[in-house]
Amino acid sequence: MSNGAVFDVAIIGAGAAGMMCAAVAGQRGRKVVLIDHATKLAEKIRISGGGRCNFTNLGTTHQQFISNNGRFCRSALLAYTPQDFLALLAKYKVAWHEKHKGQLFCDHSSEDIIHVLRAECELGKVAWRMGCTVNDINRQENQSFVLQTSTGIIRAAKLVVATGGMAIPQLGASDYGMKIARQFGLKVVEPRPALVPLTFDADTWRHFSTLAGVSLETVVATGSGKKKPQFDEDLLFTHRGLSGPAILQISSYWEPGTPIMLNLQPAQNLESALIEKKSGSRQQLLTVLAGMWPKRLVECWLENMGIAQDTRLADMPDKKIRELAALIHDWQLIPTGTAGYKKAEVMKGGVDTAELDQKTMQAKKMPDLYFIGEVVDVTGWLGGYNFQWAWASGVACGQEL
Repeated sequence: MSNGAVFDVAIIGAGAAGMMCAAVAGQRGRKVVLIDHATKLAEKIRISGGGRCNFTNLGTTHQQFISNNGRFCRSALLAYTPQDFLALLAKYKVAWHEKHKGQLFCDHSSEDIIHVLRAECELGKVAWRMGCTVNDINRQENQSFVLQTSTGIIRAAKLVVATGGMAIPQLGASDYGMKIARQFGLKVVEPRPALVPLTFDADTWRHFSTLAGVSLETVVATGSGKKKPQFDEDLLFTHRGLSGPAILQISSYWEPGTPIMLNLQPAQNLESALIEKKSGSRQQLLTVLAGMWPKRLVECWLENMGIAQDTRLADMPDKKIRELAALIHDWQLIPTGTAGYKKAEVMKGGVDTAELDQKTMQAKKMPDLYFIGEVVDVTGWLGGYNFQWAWASGVACGQEL
């Protein structure tokens, strides 16, 4: 077939958003082809949530998403909710459980989610082109898109870009979707890693690098003003900096050169607790603090503050106790950077939402061209929100097609 295969819809990217969109459009009678350069389907779904896939969050609203236009994702998220996705899983008898804070995971494995999406695509008679590279895209005068691919020419009346972001390049992630957007004259919000560990220069971190593996509950914030974002989650020390859910969450809001603020003892007022314990106490400060914190952290903290390890709490001046408590409740650090796309869970930025219709995901100045999922400038918090955006944007687009 020298003219190439002809479809109503070509979707580039067979991940969460791409498969969802293909299934919906296919089941509505469209002739759909799903193209992906990977030979193995949906690797990002497979490894997510430690292999159990945190596939949605019961508390999803547009407020858990970061974008230049914070309300852009609202329409799609209201039209396709976590309950809608759970109804789809019920159809395939997929067992799931809630971990905490509304986060839902598969009981068995993330393969269950991949199976559901693949089966839904089969119901929609979707054609697959796996291990297929798109080398060039053009738009013909008759308005159809012509894709030069490694498996031959594909022609389609409509083109959907669901190529994801740049996070986890070892799985083949790239900036390809944003290149397509730019090719057709759409603006792109500068991308950067999000939900990513924060790193510090070797000198700053020398005292703390020995704490790698230590974790504790914390409240972390960044920015200024009354409404600065903050998260109450676990923090993890690493050889190069900080990680854990608290840090991944705040990393999406952190701006280079600005500090993060950590309250390492959010459960109680340390100053009054220590001053109260002080009278008649024969305990060392180390022992008292080790009742609240991991001992390794206490030892490192006291050393960093120049307090001798054998200091008795009763011998500490109140002023010194206040200083210690103030620092623990408001430890300010300026990260030097992030651990990059290799360690990031998602990308922040992407195709500017001002270029897209919020109900259909169609490009306003290029009819029949659509962008869905992570390639769009909509970034969810940690905890299943990014998958819910993939399902919702995929369905919104699929119904329009």
